[in-house]
Amino acid sequence: MEQERIAKRIARAGVASRREAERLIGERRVSVNGKVIDSPALNVSEKDVILVNGKPLAAPEPVRMWRYHKPAGLVTTTSDEKGRATIFDRLPAELPRVLNVGRLDLNSEGLLLLTNDGDLKRKLELPATGWVRKYRVRAKGMPKDEDLEPLRRGVTVDGQAFRPMSVEIDRQQGANFWLTIGLKEGKNREIRRALETVGFSVSRLIRISYGPFQLGDLARGAVEEIRPKILRDQLGIKRDPTDSGPSKPAQKPRVKRVVRRDAKH
Repeated sequence: MEQERIAKRIARAGVASRREAERLIGERRVSVNGKVIDSPALNVSEKDVILVNGKPLAAPEPVRMWRYHKPAGLVTTTSDEKGRATIFDRLPAELPRVLNVGRLDLNSEGLLLLTNDGDLKRKLELPATGWVRKYRVRAKGMPKDEDLEPLRRGVTVDGQAFRPMSVEIDRQQGANFWLTIGLKEGKNREIRRALETVGFSVSRLIRISYGPFQLGDLARGAVEEIRPKILRDQLGIKRDPTDSGPSKPAQKPRVKRVVRRDAKH
């Protein structure tokens, strides 16, 4: 029978994150088969009886994912030391405990993927997935195409190397211009800092896609669950043990929508 670490098992049941589960174990609030444990260095299987705070652990939740249109002005953390509003303050109450895949900074907006599975979160954040994140970017100035060539080759900012980006000028709009930028990893304020090195200041940044998942016409503040078939086709995730996997090439994701009542377009 397949085994896994006790903290991972608790996290998959939706009780707490792995780190929180390890804390619960350290506080001797977890028992396995009637014995209180104090170390997360334990593998368990489905046959083991696990109690957290004296309550039986529920069956593992199936892997789920959502698309979320993050508005500007929210931080992508569970709490903020400065008291600023977070995305978790604004998500629909009916959502289970979710984790964000990657981040968008305070003033950035657009597509943010959410999942209830920590392993999937970590996997999708790795550059090794090869997934391109695309952004629509508005900046001040009137550039020539060659002005942006350093970004295509890769630049170093304050000793931090940024990988080459795909950069296309879309249109000039008065004193501003719009770009489409693609990259395979997202370091802290990477696009803003990279553009500043070639003399341009970003005034708006919208993530429009993350790998095969698109922002599309998802309203600002709205959430849509990605259907299990799409998770199977795009990620190989099987929610049903009898599912044999993809039967045909992946198609454009179709999603189930959950919209906040106060969402603004």
